[in-house]
Formats: sequence, structure tokens, C-alpha cells
Amino acid sequence: MHKKNIDTAMVLAAGFGKRLRPITDKMPKPLVKVGGRTMLDRALDVLADGAISKAVVNVHYLGDQIVAHCKTRQDIDCTISDESDAILETGGGTVRALPLLGDAPFALLNADTFWIDQGEPTLQRMIKTFDESKMDILLLLCRVEDATGHTGGHDFTIVSDGRLARAKNSDGAGYIYAGAAIYNPAIFDGDRKEAHSLNVYFDQAIAKDRLFGIILKNGHWITVGTPQGLADAEAKLRELS
Repeated sequence: MHKKNIDTAMVLAAGFGKRLRPITDKMPKPLVKVGGRTMLDRALDVLADGAISKAVVNVHYLGDQIVAHCKTRQDIDCTISDESDAILETGGGTVRALPLLGDAPFALLNADTFWIDQGEPTLQRMIKTFDESKMDILLLLCRVEDATGHTGGHDFTIVSDGRLARAKNSDGAGYIYAGAAIYNPAIFDGDRKEAHSLNVYFDQAIAKDRLFGIILKNGHWITVGTPQGLADAEAKLRELS
């Protein structure tokens, strides 16, 4: 197994959060509080607990608020990847941030989803599992019954030995992509700076049998998309506490 130290992460925090309006009219979605803590802080907490020392946070919508908030964190070094000139989506934003992320594999988290661990920290499990000799990307997956706020179907199925394929239909067997991953930066085309989705790289890795997954265990995953979703998330956190 070929291992490199993973101590850097990308946090995707540039979105508009349109479905969460009017809450996000004057506040970026990552700074919305769930259970008394911002979703951005919940993501940064996961990284700090997983021994990540540096987070690269991309910003676009109301980015100044996120920049100011990141300065309040003393336990992790936050670097800003500025996308104020154009929204680049998940793939374009990651490509722009590559010079800040470095050459070693890095973790990636969405700033509007999070999970509550009830055992070994999941990110540490992911870091232990990632093997760049056979993996381009390792995704965190979640069972539907372990999720709150998810309104779609399944995203992936496990083929063998942790390798993933796209779920053939959203109502069939499979797992949700839980908004966290580890990437080998060598897979990215550094010249592709236009807006595009990380889904492009998922499909490329599947074609090479190099997309893998790990299932959230002893935990619960939460996504917040709408005001009702926020209320559901608050209720779930009270239940879990």
C-alpha cells in the first residue's frame, strides 16, 4: 500500500444556497447555524479531529463573511481560494485551488453537509483506507436510513473490494454520496479552469476502476437544503444528543 501523509483539505463553501432563502439572503449558507454551530465550523471540526492541519476554503457568494469567520479558527490553518470573479462549481473550484492544495492527496468536504460520529472518527478511517496505488478517489457513502435531509435516491453501488459504480436507478440498491472524499491531485487537468462538476472525475475514475467508497458507520449524516430541512436537522441533533 502506497501511503502519503494527508494533512490538507478542500472545503467547498462558494455556493449561493438559493433553496435556503430567505435565510441566505444576507448570510452565506456555510455560516447558517445548525444546533448552535455553523455548518462551516462543523466541517472544520471534522478536519481538525481528523488531524488535518490546513484547510483551503473557496468563497464566492458573500465571501467576505466566510473570510472573516475563518480568521476566528485557531485550531486549523485556513487559506482562502477566491472565486469572487466567477462561480466555478465543485470541479472548477477544486482545480483553481490546486496550487494551494499541493501535490499530496487531500481530503474534500462540502460545507453544507456534515455527520455526527458515534465511534472512530470517520475522516481518520478514510485516511487510513486511501491507497493511491489503486485509488484515484475515495468517497464517503451513507445508507439512506442513516441520513436526514436527503431527498434524492441512491448515487452509487459497491461492485467489489470497495470499488464503486453509478447506481442504475435512484430507487434501487445503493448508497448516498455523503459530501466527503479523498482525492489524488494527479487526476485533475490543471488547465480546466472553467465551471464544471466533480462528477466528471467520478466517472473518469469509474472507467479506470479507481473510484472507491467507504460507508459511514456508527454515525448519522445531515444535509440542509431548505428551511424545512434546517428544522429537520435541528430536530435530529436534539434526538442524537
